[in-house]
Amino acid sequence: MTVSNLSFHNVTAHKHYSELADSPSSQHTKLYDPYPSRLAQPPQALWQARQDAVVKGHHLAGPLSETQLDEFERKGFLFIPNLISGSELDELRAEMQALMSTDDYRDKDFSITEPESNEIRSLFAVHHLSERLGALARDERVAGAARQLIGDDPYVHQSRINYKPGFAGKGFNWHSDFETWHAEDGMPGMHAVSASLILTDNHEFNGPLMLIPGSHKKFVPCQGETPVDNHKRSLKAQEVGVPSPEALTELVAEHGIEAPKGKAGGLLLFDCNTLHASNANLSPDPRSNVFFVFNRPDNRCREPYAAPQQRPDFLAHDPGQEWRVDK
Repeated sequence: MTVSNLSFHNVTAHKHYSELADSPSSQHTKLYDPYPSRLAQPPQALWQARQDAVVKGHHLAGPLSETQLDEFERKGFLFIPNLISGSELDELRAEMQALMSTDDYRDKDFSITEPESNEIRSLFAVHHLSERLGALARDERVAGAARQLIGDDPYVHQSRINYKPGFAGKGFNWHSDFETWHAEDGMPGMHAVSASLILTDNHEFNGPLMLIPGSHKKFVPCQGETPVDNHKRSLKAQEVGVPSPEALTELVAEHGIEAPKGKAGGLLLFDCNTLHASNANLSPDPRSNVFFVFNRPDNRCREPYAAPQQRPDFLAHDPGQEWRVDK
């Protein structure tokens, strides 16, 4: 799919890796695991303290103010209303509809349907499928914010469109994205951030994302070993890598739950370790967003820490990776 020239403000990402991350042996040697999960037995503690800093780019230029960086540091997420509007928003919505209605994508591995229907729930690798969304992933308003949060020029670890149709869109269990990326993709540390641009109005009835503010500072280990090809099931309904009810009860009692809502065009940034979930969409209004995960180049994935093998590359891209739709 091709589009005409775009008006996005671009940011150039420079690849530079730490000596450890770039050494050939480090990609095949089982390293010490600072965040053990997918345990055969119940963990000895409900959580452990986070070992990585949250905001690592206070010194870097970008679109976020110090006040916004401080809010992200404290809560583990930041909602920016009205980032885009007008014709720019209309064009992105049209691009989403075109991608989601492409029949050639429906039966591909990177296209995930609802558990009980053939309606597309998520479409992955969209920054490769669409020039427009690829430009959005490089836009300074989005990638520049990620740079300030992770402390380095980012690359896209994962991208997708999420679509929750009216009446039929299912919810998603509480989880930390980092727990999955660490256990199943081999992401070493908490140096990634998600950017979710909402393309339809998010309100309390159409299954908005719910987050536990402050949960990003505690890693919650999960019980249950990772099955082979777990992604084929977890992308429809996650059952492995889900925190215990006891841990969730205590975290919610301490921090509460927030569900950022707003008009289409807002941007939600949230830390890779922030616990989040969503309810089913019981309204007639669909809920959709385009979603980019930005990672530090020196935090690129290695061998998975708690899975038999890495997930497919449409779920976990490498820096500079070429990806084709015929995969």
